Amino acid sequence: MEKVMILLFALTWDLFLGEPPALVHPTVWFGRLIEFLDKHYRRRNPKADFFAGVLSSLLVAAFALVLSNTPKILPNWLSFISAIYFLKSSFAIRSLAEHIKNTIKEDIEEQRRYVAMVVSRDVSKLDKPHLNSAAIESLAENINDSVVAPLLYYLLFGLPGALFYRAVNTLDAMIGYRDERYEYFGKFAARLDDILNFIPARITVLLFLPLNPKKVPSYWRKAKFKINSDKPIAAMSAVLGVWLEKEGVYRFEGREPRLEDIRRALNVYWIVIGEWVLICVLLLTLEVWIC
Repeated sequence: MEKVMILLFALTWDLFLGEPPALVHPTVWFGRLIEFLDKHYRRRNPKADFFAGVLSSLLVAAFALVLSNTPKILPNWLSFISAIYFLKSSFAIRSLAEHIKNTIKEDIEEQRRYVAMVVSRDVSKLDKPHLNSAAIESLAENINDSVVAPLLYYLLFGLPGALFYRAVNTLDAMIGYRDERYEYFGKFAARLDDILNFIPARITVLLFLPLNPKKVPSYWRKAKFKINSDKPIAAMSAVLGVWLEKEGVYRFEGREPRLEDIRRALNVYWIVIGEWVLICVLLLTLEVWIC
């Protein structure tokens, strides 16, 4: 029952208090550790860079596992509070919604500024529909990365699973790029993130299914551009009935996305999150009854 209570309190913390300060946020710690290792490793050759990337990624992942086990050595009351804190740091529900809500701006330059905070692509030349699309895509993709996946690994492996996933996902966000600097150094982190997200991304699509049982499966079948990230985006496109496009990478058909479609996407977001939270609580409660 403790596992259920930790989840419920972590969800309450997230919805009412939001993110912990950066100074004491485990995800920030993971980022700063890989940033330090990246900065101090001088690139040599593909094999050496790959090996260095593997060691660096494993070091960050090991740090996450150590953190996740610290509640076990603390007194009972402090153990419970620290477990809530660490679990909450592995997912982000309220802050994701707030970041996407900030992109709903009539002024295109102001919208560009906020969309740039939630996507990695260059937004300086995007028109209004593509800015709307980028915001919606980010929301859809992060339903998996920020909520579904970390809570799934909490269900399966407890706090170590949730923090391990968050560390790997942070690694992918920081070094998982196919460019001159990270092609080999970040390859291990990127592939590990792909593996960990394979099942959660498809669970995320299933959560969209009740909202449009006819279109979601067909759009899912069209999502063959990426291993994982385009699956929730395809589902969101199907539910909203708008095209979502990252030029040169993928495009899902529909009408032109408008500003109000970001608001509609946020409504869909809360429904999908509600479904997943309910499933998680029910599964953990069932586990208690069975055991």
